[in-house]
Amino acid sequence: MISQLTTTFLQRRGIHYAWVIAVVTFLAMLTTSAALGLPGAMLQPLGKEFGWTTDQLSSVFAVRFALYGLLGPFAAIFIARFGLRRIMVTALGFVAVSMALATGITQLWQLFFLWGIVLGCGTGLTALVLGAMVANRWFTSNRGLVVGLFAASTATGQLLFLPLGAWLIEHLGWRYAVLPVVTACALVGTLASLLMRDHPQDVGLRPYGEPAGDAPTAAPAALPMNFWGPFTVLAEVSRNTIFWILAGSFFICGLSTNGLLQTHFISLCGDNGLGPVPAASVLAMMGAFDLVGTTLSGYLSDRYDNRKLLFWYYSLRGLSLFWLPFSTFTFYGLSLFAMFYGLDWIATIPPTVKLAAQAFGKERAGLVFGWVFAAHQLGAATAAYGAGLTRTLLLTYNPALFTAGAACLLAGLMVMRIRWQRG
Repeated sequence: MISQLTTTFLQRRGIHYAWVIAVVTFLAMLTTSAALGLPGAMLQPLGKEFGWTTDQLSSVFAVRFALYGLLGPFAAIFIARFGLRRIMVTALGFVAVSMALATGITQLWQLFFLWGIVLGCGTGLTALVLGAMVANRWFTSNRGLVVGLFAASTATGQLLFLPLGAWLIEHLGWRYAVLPVVTACALVGTLASLLMRDHPQDVGLRPYGEPAGDAPTAAPAALPMNFWGPFTVLAEVSRNTIFWILAGSFFICGLSTNGLLQTHFISLCGDNGLGPVPAASVLAMMGAFDLVGTTLSGYLSDRYDNRKLLFWYYSLRGLSLFWLPFSTFTFYGLSLFAMFYGLDWIATIPPTVKLAAQAFGKERAGLVFGWVFAAHQLGAATAAYGAGLTRTLLLTYNPALFTAGAACLLAGLMVMRIRWQRG
């Protein structure tokens, strides 16, 4: 098998196969995140072509974000039952089909089905729950760093695809902008089918960083494959205040990132006289800084108090959102915002994953984080629709920006209570 041959080849060179698994997972999450973010660049072209209002389109994106998160706990069960490789390939297939078929839509309900439901399900199967499970299975050391890299994949997806997508929209039309994502899904799906394995034991290895012994440790027991399994775990952890602090703060995280800026930033810039290609370039700049910031956050989460890290991340993000309406929307002003906000965009994920694992155990970390991430995406859905409605009714996004900024400051205070609960 290719995976076994690759393992042997890498072992001779002192490289653990876990890094191959990490690269394939990174690419899968990168590709699906690009599909999740690309429709934001199509908000105005779709509205102009079909006459749909901002809040109507935002409702489609809100459903997509909600499913992206709500599927997380069940994705953990599906992965345990069907394996990483099958779930990755299936998810990438969903994403490719939903993006390709959307080029032929004529009615809003068709877009709702393809980009709300099918795309939401496809991206939900490869959301951060997948990254958390891969990191917990394949890595004993450097786990926080790996989670940081996986989280940064969402920013890298924007970095690679959004400027190209915006250029294609401006010069060829929005339908051509889906081609890079569809092609990437096919390529990464092929890699996943050839190289992905569920556990280190499948290729005769221990997790990366685990001390060597006489034989590889047994693979951990699979989660029970039934519909009620995630709800049983939710009922258990919901009695712990730490879960609600993590879920509440992560709701605010989604409210202030995916749902707000990822969805509406290009439209926001258009309202202030900046074209879609420059606006997408600013988003890509945020992605570049977030790649650095989130990876660094993973490194820091292995070494410092994760609660204090989250306090600073949320507080600084809130201040940056308060400043955005006063940036004058020049390239210089937005570049400063991109650097300040971008370093912090998804940096909250590694500390949150670490706190969930510390509070609820490694065995349940993936499933518990699935519910925490569901709260994140419900926050994103709230912001996606709420900001769109604000834009339709008040002709400005400013109330949504100020609300999200204030919520971030509240989240910074919330996470510090974890110490009192655990103290």
